[in-house]
Amino acid sequence: MYVAVDDTDSMRGNCTTFLATEIIRELSDLDLIGNPRLVRLNPAVPWKTRGNGALVMRFGRGRGPSRMIGRIGDRDIVCYDDCTAWEPDPESIRSRVIPLMEEYHDPELSDPGLLISRTKPSQSFYWRGVRTIMGREDVDPEISRLGAITHEINKGRGLIGCVCGMAWRPRDSTFELLSYRPRERWGTKRVFDPDTIRSVEFGYPSTFNSWEERSHKVAMVPSTPCPVMYGLRGDDEDDLIEAAPRISTETIDRWMVFLTNQGTDDHIIHDPDELVPNRSYSIHGTVSSNSTHSEGGHTFIRIDTELGGLDCAAYEPSKEFRYVLDWLRPGDEVEMLGELREEPRTLNLEKVHVVSTIEDSMKISNPICPICSRTMKSTGKGNRFKCKKCGTRSSEPVTRRVRRQIVPGWYEPPTSARRHLSKPLKRMGLEQPVEFVNGRT
Repeated sequence: MYVAVDDTDSMRGNCTTFLATEIIRELSDLDLIGNPRLVRLNPAVPWKTRGNGALVMRFGRGRGPSRMIGRIGDRDIVCYDDCTAWEPDPESIRSRVIPLMEEYHDPELSDPGLLISRTKPSQSFYWRGVRTIMGREDVDPEISRLGAITHEINKGRGLIGCVCGMAWRPRDSTFELLSYRPRERWGTKRVFDPDTIRSVEFGYPSTFNSWEERSHKVAMVPSTPCPVMYGLRGDDEDDLIEAAPRISTETIDRWMVFLTNQGTDDHIIHDPDELVPNRSYSIHGTVSSNSTHSEGGHTFIRIDTELGGLDCAAYEPSKEFRYVLDWLRPGDEVEMLGELREEPRTLNLEKVHVVSTIEDSMKISNPICPICSRTMKSTGKGNRFKCKKCGTRSSEPVTRRVRRQIVPGWYEPPTSARRHLSKPLKRMGLEQPVEFVNGRT
């Protein structure tokens, strides 16, 4: 039996992943089939709280070996990769989960949904949910087709995420070990040793997005008043479970390993026929302007594409990543990945692939007369030059090739400025060919 919840958190606290651990604790008489799933959906949805993530669990009777994937209090949480044909009663699950939803949601800022179904929705709902904006009118017919049981609070917008999250069949996936603070610590300053997090980042190559070496900053510890202590992400579940005890923090109340679509680029639309705001794209083009800067530290550049001209932006939180746009020149061939904003209409960059660069040169002097070897003088008309003695004319000054600061390759923002879904270069088996300088003048 699949159980999905969505839209219970807010910027004031709460966390849908914590609610998932509460559901697992409440349904301890049932077996957990596979890891609980944290499924991130379209990051460009304007009304999202933080990461726009839905939580999906499957309960039944496990078959075969089990494996430990978490701990709640003094109880080890295990899951099974296979199960029998027996299914628990969906109405019983619903009546036991509703009180938890009522307790762990923001009554003013969230619209929670609960979906319980024996079968998964069509996979197409995941791809629509991670790449476009959907409404209740899009998912309600599918809920009816499944014969699923639901519960909604307020507007129940969370049911959209429930359907889309439950529809996920992973093509690519990662894991996240989320640890949680005791309730009396929620909203207080988190206590941890940054050096131990750096040690894990370099000691376990399968982990990613934990530490920012350029600025020596932790990227896996949230700053919101939610229950989460940290989220350790990686490609290997065993590595996460082994590495977590090496991270020195305040007392942990519970932890759980989630299967996720984070770091997969599933939200990126490739080769689009049109550009619709509030979606994320990979766009090929040619740079058509030098970079410009706006108040607040944002950097912009324009590219020509098959779909017309497009402004691309690296905003202030991306820090040194903005240098990429400063280093590009008209004529460079690029692939830009990011979210298309509606106002201003810009592609908010998540990664840049510099495909090729043009040669850049600088003027050394006016041209030399080939007859008398004197330096020509500018005529002031169309950048043309003339030798006053011989009358020889030229339009080409003496130039010198300038070494470009950027070379072909992939570039990404610092860890703290990356989106949950954005695939880090580390997972692509790539490194930036040019490293950024710390700071920006």
